[in-house]
Parts: sequence; structure tokens; C-alpha cells
Amino acid sequence: MVAALPKATKGSGKKPAPAPYGANKGAAKTQKNPLFEARPKNFGIGQDIQPKRDLTRFVKWPEYVRLQRQKVILSQRLKVPPAIAQFSHTLDKNTATQLFKLLNKYRPETKQEKKARLEAQAKATAEEKEAQAKDSKKPLFVKYGLNHCVALIEAKKASLVVIAHDVDPIELVVFLPALCRKMGVPYVIVKGKARLGTVVHKKTAAVLTIQDVRSEDQRELATLVSAAKANFTDKYEEHRRQWGGGIRGPKSTQMLRKRAKAAGQTLSVANAQKL
Repeated sequence: MVAALPKATKGSGKKPAPAPYGANKGAAKTQKNPLFEARPKNFGIGQDIQPKRDLTRFVKWPEYVRLQRQKVILSQRLKVPPAIAQFSHTLDKNTATQLFKLLNKYRPETKQEKKARLEAQAKATAEEKEAQAKDSKKPLFVKYGLNHCVALIEAKKASLVVIAHDVDPIELVVFLPALCRKMGVPYVIVKGKARLGTVVHKKTAAVLTIQDVRSEDQRELATLVSAAKANFTDKYEEHRRQWGGGIRGPKSTQMLRKRAKAAGQTLSVANAQKL
């Protein structure tokens, strides 16, 4: 604030001291455009509509949303046994993209496509024409269904097994990694049973199996199999000993850090979360 200047008294010939340089700089009035009138809003009761605010924290969410969020937090806080914790180690994004590109090439035919194929085959047989070898063979598709996939793994007919990480109840697939390792079948764990379901025209799918592929896709399958062995089969013993969960919340972490600071110790956030 600029100090008030002393007023000149009548009769004295002294002039008041000039204002400091730059004090009257902003005093010049800016010309307002008459086309745009200032209309200040009044947010009193019954006046202008309040601006939209983010009320996410105050929303009473449906029970199923609250339950699934609580489940995620509990799985972080509680100690999770290795058999279940291994499903948190999923395939990386780039390899998963390559895998789903391959899976989408071998999507099972729909009921209409199967009906059309069988009708064409029956028509060719009725006309006593020899169908081409390509048409007479059953097309190559991704196999799905838990019992079907387990049978293929036990018979060692599966080239690659794809397991979803969020199957509920987890007991349905918890034995599959051990079974695949015992039978020498490569397996991967990927994010999203719903994503697997889209491949086979279903809402969700717990497990998919690639049995055979065409000759042009052999190289791509071999790359995925080598990635599966490096990330899952070879690390099976490591994952078998690794417990999951046991991560503290932010409030608990801060409390431990304050205690450590009071005791003259230094404690990082990462170490405080795991205590």
C-alpha cells in the first residue's frame, strides 16, 4: 500500500512530495469494450446455479462397487499365500498384445458360421463331389472351457495355455500353473477374464489353450512360448516362495515414519509400507 501523502496547509508555500516512481502506473483506467458487459454471479440461496464440483468422495456407491474396492485393499493389506500371489505376476503389455493378435486369428466360429460350413460340406457330399483337403479338415481354433483345457494339458496336446488373473473363485485355476509345469506345457497369466472371453464370443473365460497353428504363425507362436518359459515356467520356484500383500496404507506408513524420526532413525516410504 502507498502511504497517504501529507496535505498542504493553506498559507504555506510548500508543495507536497511527489509520489514514488511507478506508484501511479496502474492508476490509468483501461478502456472497457461496451459490447461485453461484466455480469458478476451471485451464488446466494436461490440465485445463480452453483458450479459443478467433483463429488466423487461423497457419493454413496452401490454395494457391489464398495465390496470390490474393499477386496482390492484387503488383498494389499493381508498376507497372500504364494499359490494365489503368483496370479499378480502377469504378462507384460507388449507381449500380451502380440498374444491377443494371435488368439484373434484363431477365434472359434459362431453358431451361424459352423452351420454354414457343415451345410456346405453336406451339400458337397450329397453331390458326390470330393471336397478339397483344406475344406474337409476341421478348422484350427482356440480351445476354451476349463475341463477341456485341463484334458488337453494332461494329454500334452496343448502348445500354450493362457490363464486369466482375476478368476473368481481363484480355486478354479489355482492348480493350473503346477499342472502345466508338471506336464511341460508352457503357460502365461494375463490380465482380464473378460478380455479372454471376447476371443471366444463369451462374457468371460478362465483359460484358453492354443493347440495347433498354421505354418505362417509358427514363428510367432515360438516367440510367445519362449517368453512364457522365461517369465513363468523358469520363475515358478521363485514365485512359489514369494508371499504377496502385506503393504501398509498411507496413514500407517506416515505413523511409522514419525516414530522412526522421533527415535532419530531414517525410514523410507517403501520400507515403511512393508513393515
